Amino acid sequence: MATPSPDEPNATGPKGRMEPTRPATLVIAALATTALAWIGISSLWNSLPTLPWLPPLTLIGLAIFEGFEAYSTRNRILRKEGAGPLQPLVVARYAVLGKASALVAALFGGLYLGMSSWLLTQRGVLAKVSENLPQALLGVAGSIVLLAAALWLERACRVPPSPRDKDLPRQGRLDGRQEGERSEDESLDR
Repeated sequence: MATPSPDEPNATGPKGRMEPTRPATLVIAALATTALAWIGISSLWNSLPTLPWLPPLTLIGLAIFEGFEAYSTRNRILRKEGAGPLQPLVVARYAVLGKASALVAALFGGLYLGMSSWLLTQRGVLAKVSENLPQALLGVAGSIVLLAAALWLERACRVPPSPRDKDLPRQGRLDGRQEGERSEDESLDR
């Protein structure tokens, strides 16, 4: 089987098109950060200050904002009654925000999960654990809520398929064309 040339369309995936966030990426990021947080907090525990409340509360605030924007954006894209028009560039920015926030939520979730799990194992042993455990658990909860809101925002930015696209068989779609069809640009190149 020959390797496709880089000039060929779809040789390395669709060009100029953002793909949805892959769950595997988020899981790997969260697990790697959990392991690093566990190692870091276990070796640096004595020199760490008390965990602040602001980062978990910020995660929750971002989740509320993104959840509201996801709801609003979806209604505007579907042109529901009472929803105003929406600029395409705003939708693109929200899609990027959702994608970036999902990764940030996975990283912070892994960090707080590593801290929380280590703190729970040391609960009866160390005195400062009770001062830090509520912030770490709130960080885990805030990360989960932000992850859900970010994925919802990213999904809300998708344009619904047109009636023509619904009639095409799923495997026969190629950028809105049937498999044998070519665009004008592709026909001119040959």
